[in-house]
Amino acid sequence: MSEKLWLAFDAPEAVLATVGGKGESLAKLARAGLPVPGGFHLATAAYRRFVAETGAAEQIAEALAESTPGDPASLRRAAKRIQPLFTDGELPGEVRAAIIEAYGRLGAPEPDAGAAEPGRVSEGRAARVAVRSSATAEDLPDASFAGQMESYLNVSGTEAVVDAVRRCWASLWTDRAIEYRSRIGIPASDVALAVVVQRMVDAEAAGVMFTANPLTGARDQIVVNAAWGLGESLVSGDVTPDSYTVANGAVVDRTIGDKAVETLRTDTGVRTEKVAPERRQAAVLSDAQVRELADIGAKVERLYGRPMDIEWAIDDGFRLVQARPITNLPEPQAERETWNDSVNGDYLWTSANLGEAIPSVMTPITWSFTEIFVSEAMAAATIGEHRLSGNIGGRFYLNLSMVEALGHAFGITKLMNDAMEQAFGRKPEGITAPALPMSRWAVIRATLKATAGFVKAVNTVKKDFTERIAAFPGRCDTARARINAATDAVELRALWDSDAGKLLYEGGKLLASGARLKGAQAARIRPWLRKYADEADTNALVTGLNADGDGLASLGPLLGLSQLAAGEIDGETFVARWGHRCPDEFEVSVPRPAEDPQWIERRLAGLTDTTSVAQLLTRQDSTREAALERFAQRHPRQVKELRRRLTDAGIAARGREAGRSEGVRSFWVLRAFVLRAGELTGIGDDVFFLHLPELLRLLEGDTAVLDVVARRRATYEHYRSLPVYPTYIRGRFEPETWAADPNRRTDAFDADGAAAPVGDAVVGAAGSAGVAEGIAVVLDDPEDGDRLGVGDILITKVTNIGWTPIFPRAAAVVTDVGAVLSHAAIVARELGIPAVVGCGTATTKIHSGDRVRVNGDTGTVEILQRAEI
Repeated sequence: MSEKLWLAFDAPEAVLATVGGKGESLAKLARAGLPVPGGFHLATAAYRRFVAETGAAEQIAEALAESTPGDPASLRRAAKRIQPLFTDGELPGEVRAAIIEAYGRLGAPEPDAGAAEPGRVSEGRAARVAVRSSATAEDLPDASFAGQMESYLNVSGTEAVVDAVRRCWASLWTDRAIEYRSRIGIPASDVALAVVVQRMVDAEAAGVMFTANPLTGARDQIVVNAAWGLGESLVSGDVTPDSYTVANGAVVDRTIGDKAVETLRTDTGVRTEKVAPERRQAAVLSDAQVRELADIGAKVERLYGRPMDIEWAIDDGFRLVQARPITNLPEPQAERETWNDSVNGDYLWTSANLGEAIPSVMTPITWSFTEIFVSEAMAAATIGEHRLSGNIGGRFYLNLSMVEALGHAFGITKLMNDAMEQAFGRKPEGITAPALPMSRWAVIRATLKATAGFVKAVNTVKKDFTERIAAFPGRCDTARARINAATDAVELRALWDSDAGKLLYEGGKLLASGARLKGAQAARIRPWLRKYADEADTNALVTGLNADGDGLASLGPLLGLSQLAAGEIDGETFVARWGHRCPDEFEVSVPRPAEDPQWIERRLAGLTDTTSVAQLLTRQDSTREAALERFAQRHPRQVKELRRRLTDAGIAARGREAGRSEGVRSFWVLRAFVLRAGELTGIGDDVFFLHLPELLRLLEGDTAVLDVVARRRATYEHYRSLPVYPTYIRGRFEPETWAADPNRRTDAFDADGAAAPVGDAVVGAAGSAGVAEGIAVVLDDPEDGDRLGVGDILITKVTNIGWTPIFPRAAAVVTDVGAVLSHAAIVARELGIPAVVGCGTATTKIHSGDRVRVNGDTGTVEILQRAEI
C-alpha cells in the first residue's frame, strides 16, 4: 500500500516522520480537543516523491558535496543551486492532485463543478490559509530549529497554495538551514519536509505563551506576550508586546508594551499598519482572558509533560496555532525563605562572644542544634514572647535587651553590666538596648520557674564538674562510633534519644556550669583592679590562667602543636584532645581537623618560623610577676585579696573554657549523626538544610520534609553572598538593604538612625597590654595564615580557637568583634601579645600593607602610613 500524501489534521498517522515536528504537535493538540484551527498535512511522502521523481535528490547530493561546512560562500552557492529545483520543478501529478484534493475539502463543502481539475474549488470560494513548513528535524526536544523554515500567511487559491508549498520545500535548503543541520549532525538524507496547511485565523490579537518562566525557569509561572493583529509584528520584533505573568491562577505581574504597529489580513496577503494612538498602550487582554489562556496553556503542558512555547490568536475565542517544547529553559530559581528575627521587636542584638564560634551563616540544622545548646546554657531562653537567641540573615545573634531585663529584674544590674562588657565589649557610641515592654515583676514571673530549675541543674553539674569534663571525651567517642556503625535509619533515630541528643543537652549544661565556677567573682575582678592599677597592669595581672593544673582550653591546640613538634606527644594524642576544635566549630557542615589528615602537617609548618610558644608564655609570666610586684609595693594590704580574686578568676576562666571545649565536642558527635543520616537516607548534604524535628521525621520515613531543601539551600547561599553584618543591631534590620548601602557601618546598625557617625579613629577594648608597630595583614580565614609574616599585625573580623596557631607569628592582634573575655583577648594576654578587640571597623579602615601602631593599653590603633597602591 502506497504512503498517504496528505493527512487530516487529527489523523492517528500524523506523527513526526510523516508530518514533521510542527504538524505532529498540531495533530496532538487537535486529537486532545484543544482549540486548533482546522487544516491538513501535506506529508513528508509528498516531498520524497517530488525529490525522487524529479531527480532532485542526486542534484542536492552533488551541490552539498561541493560545499564546505563553516564556509559561508560555499553554503550560499549550494543553496542557490538547490532551491530552484523546488520553486521551478514540475510537481508529480499525484502530489499536485493530493494538494488540490485536500485544499478543496478545506475550502468548500462541495467541489466546484466548473473547476478545470477534479476537486479544485473556485477562487471565490477558496479558503484563506496559513502554509507552514514542518521539518522532521524541527521543534525537536534537543534541536532548536524553529524559524528556519518559511511560513506564508493568508494564502488563497489552489495555485497560490501549490506555490507556497514549493517555497516551503525550498526553504529547507537555505544556506542557514544547511549549515545548522551540518553543525548539529543531522544528515541531509534524513531530512524531509512536511507542510501544514491551516485555516487562517483573522486574529484581532495574537501572541506567545510560555508555560514556564523563560527568564527565571520558574515552573509555577505562565508568561503571556500579546500584541494587536496577527502576531507577526511580535515575532519579527517590531513591537514591544504586553507581558503578563500568571501564578496559582492569578495574574501577578503585567507590563503594557508600546505596540506601534500590527499585522492585518488583506485580500491578497498581509500588511503592516500603524496602531491607533489610543490602542498603542492599551492592554490587549483582560485579566480574565489571561487566566483563560493560562488554563489552556496548562492543559497543553499536561498533554506534553513538559514546559511549552505556544503561539495563540484570538478569533471568536482563543486558537492555538503552534506548540513546541521550550528549549534552553534555565533551571528554576528556588524560592527563598526569610531568616530574620530582628523584625519581631525592638531589641538590641549582638553577635559578639558566641558569634566567635559561629562566625559564618549557619545551615538550618546547625541553627536547630545551637538554639538547644544556648537554651541549656542560659538561665532563660525566653521571657514571654521574647527570645534570647535570634537568627538574623542566617547569623547567630544574642538579645541584649533581654539580658539587661533579667539583670534589672533580679537586682544584679551592675554585676550583669560588668559581665556583659567583659563578654560582649562596650556598646558603640549612641547604641542603647531598648527595654522590654514588661515590668520587672512580669519578667520575674515569666522566668522564675525556669531560672530556679536552671540554677538547680547547674549546681548539680558543678558538684562534679571536673569528673564530668574528664568523662565527656570518652562518651563522645563512644557515641560517634555507635552512630557510624548504624545500619539503617530506624537504628540511627534511636541513637538520637540515647546518645547524640543527650550529649547536646549535657554539652550546654557543661558550658553553663563551667562559666559559673566562681563566675560572679571573676566578673568583678577587673572593676576592682582598676581601683588600684592602670590598664596595662590590670591586663597583666589577669593572665597566667594556664597555670595551676588544668590548662586553658583556648591555648590547648597551640600548646598541643608545640608538644607535637617537640615529640612530647604523638598525632593520635593531639587529635584525641583537640581534633574537634576548628574555626567554625559549631557549624556541623564544616569538617573537623581530626577528619583532615593534612591539617596537623599544615599547622606544624606554620610554627617553624615563629617565636616558640614556651618563650612567649615565659615572657608573659615575667610581665605578670612584675605587675604583681608593683601592686604589692603600692598596695600591700590588698595583696591577699588580690591573690584570692586571681585564684577565683583562674578557676572561672579554665572552667568556662573547658565547658565550651566539651560543648563543641558534642557538636562533633552531632556532625557524625547528621552525616550518617544523609548517607542512610540517600540525601547527602541536603540533610544540612533540615531542622532537627524534620531530620528526625525523615529518619522515621517522612520524605515530605525534603520539600523545603531547595528553598533553604537558596536562602543559605543568598545570605552567604552578603557581607558580614554589624556586630550590634538595633531594631528591624534588612540585610539586603544594608549591604546595598555604600555608607553602611560595619560595627553597628540602628534602625532609628540614632547612632553616632563613625570617625576615622580605630578604637576598641584594651584586650592585651603592650604596644607594637608593624605592617598590617587583613585576613578573613586562618587558612590564609601563611600571608602573615613574623612581626606583622594581624587584622581580622573575629578570631576563635582555629586562629590560635597563627598568633605567635603576630606582633599584635586587632579584631572588629570581641571583648576582654573574647578568644583573641584571652589568648593574646596569655602569650603577651598586644591586642585591641571589638573595634567594629578595623577591617574596613585598615588595609593590608598599612603600617600601624597597636596600643593594647589604651585600646587604640593608629595608622602611621598607608600602603602604596
